[in-house]
Amino acid sequence: MSVRKNAGIIKFPIENKRAEISLENISHDGYFSGYASLFGIVDLANDIVEFGAFSKTLERHSSRPVRMLFQHDPDQVIGRWVTIYEDRKGLYVEGQLSLDVVRAKDIHALMLSGALDGLSIGFKTCKSCKDPKTDARHILEADLWEISVVTFPMLPDARVTQVKSEAPLSDAFDTKIAAKIKHAAIRLSSS
Repeated sequence: MSVRKNAGIIKFPIENKRAEISLENISHDGYFSGYASLFGIVDLANDIVEFGAFSKTLERHSSRPVRMLFQHDPDQVIGRWVTIYEDRKGLYVEGQLSLDVVRAKDIHALMLSGALDGLSIGFKTCKSCKDPKTDARHILEADLWEISVVTFPMLPDARVTQVKSEAPLSDAFDTKIAAKIKHAAIRLSSS
């Protein structure tokens, strides 16, 4: 990792770690949940995020929320993260795409079709150490900036565990569809 120095100020580059997500039942209101990062697993860049790496940054994010972006592009905000926390498995997230935003609506359609299925974290490394035997970098503390929906994931084992809807289709809607199907069947059988 390179470090840039300007006028005595040290600037650390923002890093990205990508994780594949599995979208089983995409909700029509854009809600989904899963893991943006998993602990103790070597990713394709030979990095391992350790349990507790996000604890300090998550405490600070009440004043500066973690953004939901597309492909790490700050010009493409596509929704918001409703819930972010660490558990023993990794960094668990729940988010909602803003379906009034054209890009988010496109992403939603791609998720529904199974064409887009990755998550990636954008962060700055605060503390890390290198394993001399494996050359793997262990990330002990990370300053989380954003979590993106991406095309190519870095951590294939991290996946969305559920896509849910807070507003399921109503029984009245189902009843109307059933009535129309029954009416059409009766018309076809009498022809």
